Amino acid sequence: MTGTSSLTVWHYDTAMGAAAGEVRLKDLQQRGAVTVLDALTVMWVKGAHQPRVGHLRHATATAASKGSVLGLVVGVVLAGPVVGAAAGAGIAGLAQRLRGTGIDHDFLQELRERLTPGTSALVVLSTDADLDEVREVVERGRARGDVTLMHAQLSDDAPSALADLLRDGPGAPT
Repeated sequence: MTGTSSLTVWHYDTAMGAAAGEVRLKDLQQRGAVTVLDALTVMWVKGAHQPRVGHLRHATATAASKGSVLGLVVGVVLAGPVVGAAAGAGIAGLAQRLRGTGIDHDFLQELRERLTPGTSALVVLSTDADLDEVREVVERGRARGDVTLMHAQLSDDAPSALADLLRDGPGAPT
C-alpha cells in the first residue's frame, strides 16, 4: 500500500443515503481523487433490529464480515447493548487494539452513536484521498442536512495493525 491511508465514514440521516454515497464514491474513484482499498455500507431501516451491512466488492453481508477489516470494525462497533457502560466495552477493546493507528476511541464511539435506526453510512478505507475533493462531493447533500463526513488520518503502520486485527480478531490480547 502506498500513499497516505485514511478511514472516512460518510454518515447519512436516512436509511438509503449510503446508496447515493456509493455512486459518489465511484465518481471520485474515476476522477482519481481516491484509491479505495475497502468499503462497505451500513443501512439501518427504521423498525429493523439491526442494520444491513454490505460490502461494495462482495454481494452478501456475510462476505462483508469475513475477510474485511471494515466488516470487523463495524461489527464490533454495532455489537452489544446500545445504552449504558456495557455499550462501550467492545469499542474500548477495539480502540485499545487500534491504538496508534489514527482510529481512536472517540472516533469509534461517535460512529456507534451515529449508526441508529433510520440512518446509513458508507465506510471507506482508502489511500491518496484528496480530502478537499472528497468532502465537496460527499457534502453535496448537506443543504438537505443529510450527510456528515467523519475522517481519521491513519498512521504509516496502520495497514499492518489492521491486518493483525483481522488475523487475530478484536478480542485477542495486545
